[in-house]
Amino acid sequence: MSDPVQIPHEYYQQGDFTIGGISSQFFSFFDFIDFKQHPNLMFIGDPVVVTKNYQHVLALVFAMKEINENPRILPNVTLGFHIYDSYFNEKLTFQTTLNLLFSQKRTIPNYKCGTQKNLIAVIGGLDSKTTLYMATSLSIYKIPQVAYACEAVDFYRNCIKKKCFREKISYYLFGPSSAETHFPFLYRIVPNEENQYQGIVHLLLHFQWTWVGIVMLEDDRGENFLQILMPMLSESGICTAFIDRMPLLTDFSEIIPEHEKTVNTLQLVNNNTVKTLILFAETQFSLFFIFLMYQVETDDKTNVTIGKVWIMTAQWDFPAIEFHKRFDRKVFQGALSFAVHTNVVQEFHSFLLTVNPYSQHGDNFIRDFWEQAFSCLFIDPSVVGESTGACTGKEKLESLPGPFFEMSMTPQSYSIYNAVYAIAHALDAMDSWNQVHTAVTAVRNPHPYQVQLQNPNVSTDMNIMFLLTLHRFLRRISFNNSAGDLVSLNEKGELESGLDIINWVTFPNKSFSRVKVGRMDLWTLTDREFRINEDVITWHSMFNQMHPRSVCNDNCRPGSVRQKKEGEPFCCYDCDPCPKGKISKQTEMDNCIKCPEDQYPNGDQDGCLPKVLHFLSYDDALSINLIFMALSFSVITALVLGIFIKHHNSPIVKANNRGLTYTLLIALLLCFLCSLLFIGQPQKITCLLRQTVFGLIFTVAVSSVLAKTITVILAFMATQPGSRMRNWVGKRLAASIVFSCTAIQGGLCTVWLLTAPPFPHLDMDSLAKEIVVECNEGSVPMFYSVLGYLGFLALVSFAVAFLARELPSTFNEAKFITFSMLVFCSVWVSFVPTYLSTKGKYMVAVEIFSILASSTGLLGCIFAPKCYIVALRPQLNCKEHITRRNN
Repeated sequence: MSDPVQIPHEYYQQGDFTIGGISSQFFSFFDFIDFKQHPNLMFIGDPVVVTKNYQHVLALVFAMKEINENPRILPNVTLGFHIYDSYFNEKLTFQTTLNLLFSQKRTIPNYKCGTQKNLIAVIGGLDSKTTLYMATSLSIYKIPQVAYACEAVDFYRNCIKKKCFREKISYYLFGPSSAETHFPFLYRIVPNEENQYQGIVHLLLHFQWTWVGIVMLEDDRGENFLQILMPMLSESGICTAFIDRMPLLTDFSEIIPEHEKTVNTLQLVNNNTVKTLILFAETQFSLFFIFLMYQVETDDKTNVTIGKVWIMTAQWDFPAIEFHKRFDRKVFQGALSFAVHTNVVQEFHSFLLTVNPYSQHGDNFIRDFWEQAFSCLFIDPSVVGESTGACTGKEKLESLPGPFFEMSMTPQSYSIYNAVYAIAHALDAMDSWNQVHTAVTAVRNPHPYQVQLQNPNVSTDMNIMFLLTLHRFLRRISFNNSAGDLVSLNEKGELESGLDIINWVTFPNKSFSRVKVGRMDLWTLTDREFRINEDVITWHSMFNQMHPRSVCNDNCRPGSVRQKKEGEPFCCYDCDPCPKGKISKQTEMDNCIKCPEDQYPNGDQDGCLPKVLHFLSYDDALSINLIFMALSFSVITALVLGIFIKHHNSPIVKANNRGLTYTLLIALLLCFLCSLLFIGQPQKITCLLRQTVFGLIFTVAVSSVLAKTITVILAFMATQPGSRMRNWVGKRLAASIVFSCTAIQGGLCTVWLLTAPPFPHLDMDSLAKEIVVECNEGSVPMFYSVLGYLGFLALVSFAVAFLARELPSTFNEAKFITFSMLVFCSVWVSFVPTYLSTKGKYMVAVEIFSILASSTGLLGCIFAPKCYIVALRPQLNCKEHITRRNN
């Protein structure tokens, strides 16, 4: 068995029970193993210190100090600790883990020599690899491991492959929700890793950032992060513009040579359209990435990473090493990240103020930390004398910038603090349990644990029983820490706690500040509450404290819809205006919608306006003209009727059948007046009367014309010698014609009213911006039957009058009737297509005009010549003139 590497950094304090710890704060370089000599691992040069991580050691020491001074926890037991460093190296991680289990002088598995440490748990694993290396050894002995690795994907994957089962307490350890199936002894003093992925999606949706880039490690952990996050982004309508996979540098010396090659391949440098970047990284990678971003920003040709919003997972931090001191972190100004919920531990700040290189007895970490944090050296004054670069020990930790040391407890340190208390409370519960004293005594005198090489069959059942009993209490652990937070594990062994949303504010002195701007509570899987206060967020100066935007293209404004671009992600689209008659009220609409029936789109097609009622109102200019015409012709008709009544005994009046003349004139008067029923808002009574009254009155008028025509023909035939037509000429024939024709029309109207009468109706569709208030005809066939019958009478009258046009002009009225019926038929033949091609009030106006025009044609053509003779040529109004025949 070879001698182990001499580990220069350790911190030991004796106690009844020892809690081990492995931190990660030293980068050391080692000689190359070429197998030409015995492969002893040798340090080369001084280590590079991640000074910020020294707080992890101090948090463990502080928690131990509080517990040992607290008489209410383990009053009769003193806790000790033994801390090593992993050096970010797998070989040394295995070595230091074995040193915790056995002797640090000569590593012999299953054998202890020297002072017994009574190791009951180990805290350690800043990253998943370190956690895995430690677990490989610790799980064999069922030693609870307290890991504070954020990135545990590799850890779980490899342990599942190796089927390693162990009892663990892990803080700052995220992993798949199925982990408890493979690791029944696993405890995590942090929420599950996937919860922060939900938080990222909530954050993006809150700010409407739908066009993002992803930067991650090019390893299994990064790929697992991608596989979980990508479906969640797609389901939420968020697109990924690019994915930058960064190489995993196993040696810190690889950073500078790899820099130029890496920059040339980064899309976050070459793509300036994306304003939001999601960064998934571990602590070791953070050191490289900060250096990389500093190099990019100091490059003469680029300034593209300034003015972006960084969203970082809980794994992110801003650690720094010595040559980072000149780095400006303004590129990360305004970044947002998630972190395990923390609270202020009041006494921790005071504890840090007491730390100096001469107060920490047994601490072999602090000298290298102090030298690199304050850029000084510990020099023996008796040999060299005073030196301006010497460390005095009076340097103040609070003077260090945040990247090198923070005076408030970081999330990692807070998890360590809670994990130490969890072990202490579990031990305290065991000590209070009546049946546990035997197991405790067995561990205090652990002779079964010390298996001699000469007797390898000695049992270790007593130690296993102790660890399994400790496991039972850890499973049920629940307590309030000194900061007032409840530390309680759920049935999956995960901390029931939320995530803080952190806003990173950088300063010109290379320091930064964490500002809590929100919270995501995760008490149940179905009840997530996301809260964020935008007013306290400090954005990058390029945004002028305005809410930044990160979209593939500008949002489609109301009045337009998204149209997908071929070959582009679904977040990239064109904005097409809505088709006529449709609107979109909100931004980012996929489909236009119709307005309600009583509304219509406005000019911008982003809203609806109420439609106005559309009908031929009395105050409409068109209505006023039509009313004036109707009343004027009514007055003229009344004057004509008056003239004929006044001269009722004159030969021309008597010769034209006074009864039919009066009937026709009264019918025409009513025709002019019935047009007024079509004006005004349609009501139930007006709808019932409009077409029926119009049909009946016009039927009377046309049938009177028909009777007059037939009477003229019969009268002429009766004057022929020997004619028997004289018996047919008389009032009864004319009356019977008018009555029978009108009765038929009345029968049609009665059937119409009894089966499907007209009714008021609101037509929402005919006009875009108005609601047409109209009379629905009820039964369209009955409506056209009434009009068709009226047209049939007019055609018959026209045909009869046309046949009688050759009668002697002195006695003949058929020519005037023929012309009047020609006008009448022309009007109503033109009415049908015109009526059907118009909408709303203009349709009604066409019908009114047709009524007035056809009535005027009858009045003018039939009665104008007679009125001329009666009023202006009375000498022609004599019997001799009327009975004279033309040769």
